[in-house]
Amino acid sequence: MASKRAPEQQHHPVDPEETAAAFARAIHDGDIVNFRLLFQPFSPAREDSMESFDTAKYDYLLPDSEMEADPRYQEYLEKVKEPANWEHIQQELAANRPARMPAELVLLLADRAVELGKYTSASLAYEQLRIRQRMQEEFLALADDKLREGDVKTGVRGYLIGTGLEYNYSAFPEPLPAVHNFQTQALILHGRYPQKTEDCVGMLPPEAHLRRAFEFLLGSADVAARLDEYSLETRLAFFRELVYARDPEWDTFAARMKEAVEMAREMQRRINELMGAGDGTYDGLVEEISAELGDDPRAISAKLLGDDPGAPREWWQYLKDLGYRSPPAVLFVARQFVGNSEIIVPRYVLDSPVAQAAGIDLPRPKS
Repeated sequence: MASKRAPEQQHHPVDPEETAAAFARAIHDGDIVNFRLLFQPFSPAREDSMESFDTAKYDYLLPDSEMEADPRYQEYLEKVKEPANWEHIQQELAANRPARMPAELVLLLADRAVELGKYTSASLAYEQLRIRQRMQEEFLALADDKLREGDVKTGVRGYLIGTGLEYNYSAFPEPLPAVHNFQTQALILHGRYPQKTEDCVGMLPPEAHLRRAFEFLLGSADVAARLDEYSLETRLAFFRELVYARDPEWDTFAARMKEAVEMAREMQRRINELMGAGDGTYDGLVEEISAELGDDPRAISAKLLGDDPGAPREWWQYLKDLGYRSPPAVLFVARQFVGNSEIIVPRYVLDSPVAQAAGIDLPRPKS
């Protein structure tokens, strides 16, 4: 019986200039995913693949004319074409096995990703080189040096990089970079209904409030503990920079917060009036307020989000959205029952230095 002949491999011509350009673009973008893709069996950079850079499916891997004019891109292109790196790339593209990435280029890509603020990509690249933890500690140490020198802005950036390189080794099916999930963490932070005013996050003493804020916004209790050595003044300045780093539109939210505070004050005044005129219970209070005043208390929660109050939601939905849109805002609100409904309201110490640092301090109401 005649033996079966293995099918012949089909080849297609690959332009080495396009291949080099694609690798240079991946480095320029700090994109470890596209860098890895170029080594995959179906990569248009492989001669034994039927894919091509000329198709709409893969032309995004190539630089556009604007990028080609960028000196940084040209620098990366020259690095890719260096004999040692180019030979390594060609060897791996020709091999029929999982590729071994050129370490020098992966490191270059990781550093570029940090520069661009793509910390997940940087984390993957550093982990691939088995230096992620060392790089994480180095960034945090450099950040501490900057804080001691009084350069708070650079110090905050260093802490953001350090926490951005965190890894989740329990992820399934393989370890992955740990990413912030402020929506879920907001629910955890406010998971227990406050029995007393002092139980609210925003009502904590300044030291405790800052510590809770750093743990929440940095996503690591251990990293937050590093800030304990600094003066209250430094930590307040750090907090202010961190707030704007997590929400670049914080000023817009701060304005809404002040409006929501006034709305909450007016609601409380009206509740007190209704309680005094009624039987002293909260039953049906939402309906009473709405009927008497033409106002739904949930409008306060909607104001915090900047939403149209016409579509009321549950307290946890408001809180979850708030954690997504403006993570720092979660530190200055609390849950509150009004009648049978639960809403999210502003709740923080008005003359606290933490509120002042965040730019949401307001004068206390006149008694």
